Amino acid sequence: MAHVKFTQALRRFYPDLKPLHLEGSTIAEIVQGLEDKYPGLKDYIVDEHGQLRKHVNIFIQNSLIKDRTHLQDKITDQDEIYIMQALSGG
Repeated sequence: MAHVKFTQALRRFYPDLKPLHLEGSTIAEIVQGLEDKYPGLKDYIVDEHGQLRKHVNIFIQNSLIKDRTHLQDKITDQDEIYIMQALSGG
């Protein structure tokens, strides 16, 4: 199972959010797995069309995903996925 980690910004809305292992072969499947475990979290990651939000980045290992539209980047059980939500404001 892939190991998924998050920035502190998402924990503001989901205090119980912890690094976890999820099954999936694409980023889209991982995002759905997160939604199943933390209902509503998907809305912070993707928009109403399922595309990655502008203020969110997802890394597989140390590489930024390429498919921000359909989230079809392939992952393996040994991959580490890092979901980053950028902070904005002044």
